[in-house]
Order: sequence, then structure tokens, then C-alpha cells
Amino acid sequence: MAEHTYEFEEEQHEKGSTCPPEYIVFDEERGEYICTLTGEVVEESAIDTGPEWRAYTPEEKTRRSRVGSPLSHVLPDYGVLTTMGTYRDATGRKLESRARLEAERLRRLQAKLRTATSIEKNVEQAAREITRLVEALGLPRSIIDDAMLIYRQAAEKGLVRGRSLESVAAAAIYAACRLRGIPKTLDEIAEYVKGGRKEVARCYRLLIRELKMRMPLADPTRFVSRIVTALGLSPKVEKRAIEILIQARRKGLTAGKDPAGLAAAAIYIAALELNERRTQKEIARAAGVTEVTVRNRYKELVQKLKISLPAQ
Repeated sequence: MAEHTYEFEEEQHEKGSTCPPEYIVFDEERGEYICTLTGEVVEESAIDTGPEWRAYTPEEKTRRSRVGSPLSHVLPDYGVLTTMGTYRDATGRKLESRARLEAERLRRLQAKLRTATSIEKNVEQAAREITRLVEALGLPRSIIDDAMLIYRQAAEKGLVRGRSLESVAAAAIYAACRLRGIPKTLDEIAEYVKGGRKEVARCYRLLIRELKMRMPLADPTRFVSRIVTALGLSPKVEKRAIEILIQARRKGLTAGKDPAGLAAAAIYIAALELNERRTQKEIARAAGVTEVTVRNRYKELVQKLKISLPAQ
């Protein structure tokens, strides 16, 4: 219990309170000091000076505060500095020309303070690029903060020096998607980057290695729904494709394989079984993989799972 609680208990006891101090507890939800022995409310409407939310990890404690916005990895200064607003005085009136010039000078100075170092300037540029990519890919905005945390760690370790900011930003987004289990392939992200897939993949491997990130195994079943919807197939095909992938996982056939390619192959098999045929080219395009990948994974699944298909 907090130190101020004990001080309060002793003070009430000195004032002649009938309840022993060791039985007085503080109810955070009601803001009341209550005697557990008699049920008496010793004091109500007490001010709680503690945090307004709970934090279970050190990271949550640094991201949360009693007042103001949580710390943001998107901003170079983590959102600690304030931003000067419109040029008006305390009463809401517009400033005179001389005062406005002075305010503009202070605003420029404040902008420089936000990006005082080369790393902060780089982080500011990366924030714009990551925001652009996340919006273009239709990803949830929460990915921006996750990707910026990864990018900031890379910048502080000097990993972005001499490399394309765009490619490192794309790699950070891909890593954030993998950590959150969001089904986005490297090919889909690389489409919006000039450097191409090869450069983004190289930057991704660098981030994983140097930042010692442990990536969860990608679940190919997460890709099924998106591909099925893009192809206009029925829910029966989706269900059957997921069953095939679960069988493949139990036999250890999914380890080390591209999850999108496995999902595409399972959908191709399910579509053949349920007579909702689509070509390998159509499925490959919807999954964002090559026809060769679909063909190879298809043959492997049919052979190892001993799936008998109708005559094509």
C-alpha cells in the first residue's frame, strides 16, 4: 500500500477514529477510504494521484502517463514537445504583424529542436514514408507505431546508414505485420517500393539479424480468406482449404514454406474438389505469388497428403 495511505490512517487514528489503522484500505474505483472491520467509510471523494491506467510491462509504463498523450515512436521527440498552434493571443484575437513574425520565427526554431540530430531527421522522414506505405496497403494505423519502433531501433544502431530509407521502412512494416500476424506478403509490400522485392528482403533479413528479433511462424490459414474473397469462391472452398492446411501442418509440410504459396495451393486443390475451378495463374495473381510456387506446393500437398482429385 502507498506511503500516503499509511500517513492518512495514522492521522485518522490520532483524530479519534474508532477504526484501527491496519484495517483501513483505499478503494481506487470509488476514491474512498474504508474500514474492513466495520464497513465504515472513513473518507470519500479522495484524490488519487496514481496513474489512470494499469501497466503490466516496462514498455507499457514508458508508453503511458497520467496526463497527455502516450509516447509515440512516430514523432522524433516521442511527442514530448508541444506544437505551436495558430497565431492568436490568449483571447483568440489574431496577432499583429510584428508579433506574428516573431511567432513564425519561434515556430521554425521549435521545428529545428524537434529534429536536432541526424537520427531524428531520418526518423522524421521514415515516419512519412511508413505512413504512406501503410495507407497504400490498407493496413491498420496501429502498424505505423510498431514499424516506427523497429525503424527507430535500426536507426539508433546505424543500420539505415548507406541503405535506401524506403526499403528499410518497407522491411520494418513487413516485420511489424509478421509480429502481429497480419497476412501481408513481402511481394505485396515491395510493389510500392522502387528498390523492389530483393532489396526489401535484404533489409528485412538485416533487421531480424541485427535487432535479434524472434519472428513467429507465419500461419498460412490466415491468407485463405483474403485469396478466396479475391477469387469470388464459396465459403465451402475456404473451409476445405483450411482443412488441407491443418493436415499439412500436422505432417510438418508447412515449415520453411511461403505461407501465401501454401494457401494458394490449398485453395487450388479445394476448388478442384468442389468443382469451382480456377486456373493456377488466377490463384497465383490473387495470392501475390508465382505460378511455379503454386504448382510446386500443389504437387507436394497432393502427394504427401494422398489427395485424390477428380479428372481434370
